[in-house]
Amino acid sequence: MLDTYDFNNDVWLCHSFGGKCLNITAFQPAINAFKEIQTFLEANPSEVITIFLEDYTASGSLPKVFNASGLMKYWFPVAKMPKSGGNWPLLKDMISQNERLLVFTSKKSKEASEGIAFEWNYVVENQYGDEGMVEGKCPNRAESPAMDSKSQSLVLMNFFSTNPSQTGVCSNNSAPLVSMLKTCHDLSGNRWPNYIAVDFYMRSDGGGAPLATDIANGHLVCGCDNIAYCKVNSTFGTCVTPPPTPPSPPKTSATKGASTGGNSSAAMAQLVPFKWSFFFGLTPLVLVLLS
Repeated sequence: MLDTYDFNNDVWLCHSFGGKCLNITAFQPAINAFKEIQTFLEANPSEVITIFLEDYTASGSLPKVFNASGLMKYWFPVAKMPKSGGNWPLLKDMISQNERLLVFTSKKSKEASEGIAFEWNYVVENQYGDEGMVEGKCPNRAESPAMDSKSQSLVLMNFFSTNPSQTGVCSNNSAPLVSMLKTCHDLSGNRWPNYIAVDFYMRSDGGGAPLATDIANGHLVCGCDNIAYCKVNSTFGTCVTPPPTPPSPPKTSATKGASTGGNSSAAMAQLVPFKWSFFFGLTPLVLVLLS
């Protein structure tokens, strides 16, 4: 998610107001970020990236920057995007054809004039900020079609507060995030989100954004409650239930003369590794990092 503005005779990333970028709100020239993405795509030939642009640039500004950044070689063309809620190509086909970059703009006219897809033709998105974090609700943002509209086949779920807090986000990115995931599923025509946008994605009180990604990916990829439960080369809905975590061994206290050396694992509960699954693409869910 990037906010793009015309500024200093170039395109800049800027989080501003009134449709104008100011010195105090300017971040950096957009080409810097675009070149980072180009470097990533070049180094990771099996990855797919999506860019959402909140676009305040004039006609013709963005194509110059995209061409200069070297990203056009990865561009997924608008002509191949499904209309009226149709199915997207498989990730493996996008990867094999090296069409691994999807770009959406908030300006409708640019789909025809610049070949940049108008987001709301393909995506539904819930309200961002505090209004989008009310328990049991998942309203669409003003520009988006209704969350249950089936004319758009992609779902983007926002879950971040209006005023970011590195401490408060730990609670938000835990159980409330998973709860909103299920709420938005129910209110989006029983569709799991393809994208999740959060603040400080590495912070949580447990589970966090990685767990939410695993849950949504499990339902999208194989119909299971977690991507870790998907069974390879099986039909949709075939899941592997993980065994329960072994109970902790009883605590023992050392007695006089007893050895405290040896294998220390005998006195500790088994730690089960947490699986972090991130999938960048269409059918699997994407964790969106906010700029």
